[in-house]
Amino acid sequence: MYAATHRSLAMLKAVAAGRAELTCSSEPDLFVDGLPCCDQSAAHELARAGLIAPVRPGALGQRVPARLTPAGHDVLAAVTAAA
Repeated sequence: MYAATHRSLAMLKAVAAGRAELTCSSEPDLFVDGLPCCDQSAAHELARAGLIAPVRPGALGQRVPARLTPAGHDVLAAVTAAA
């Protein structure tokens, strides 16, 4: 299972709340409330781990809404259950 940090959990929660966008690229950048995320390496890690993904394809560099994948939902549910 993914070892979530407080920061990565906050990022997952922002995505779940519909407040995030990803750039379309092999290493997508995350934007929350229109602003670039302060930890793009964590955003890349979330994408590589398959926890977040773009809602739809887009042109290279285009921002599209972000979504949680089923694995992302599982991580949030596990953290919530443990709290």
